[in-house]
Amino acid sequence: MVGQQVFKEFRVKKDTHPPYQDVLYVDTSTGHKFVIGSPLQLEATEEFEGKEYPVYHVTVSSASHPFFTGSKQFVDSEGRVDKFMKRYARKSEQHKQNQERPKKEEPKKPKKASRKK
Repeated sequence: MVGQQVFKEFRVKKDTHPPYQDVLYVDTSTGHKFVIGSPLQLEATEEFEGKEYPVYHVTVSSASHPFFTGSKQFVDSEGRVDKFMKRYARKSEQHKQNQERPKKEEPKKPKKASRKK
């Protein structure tokens, strides 16, 4: 909070910087809410801890990211991870099938004689 107060009191040129305000961020995968100062100008508002804030929805935050939570599985509300895993599994299957097939021997082509000057 002290850093935000200092920034709000900091004198800047008028009409060159976007207005700085507190914004409520909501993690869509966990529902975790937190307030951070930001120049975002948002229409939607939501009440949090008795105060009205502009609200911005994020898909990943420190409350849901595996690095910060210590979990080994990534919770993805948009299905990008599942889509990747399906595609990877399909490619992996194709690769295994290609390795199991016996390779056809191609006749060796005679080497062309190199021309030296």
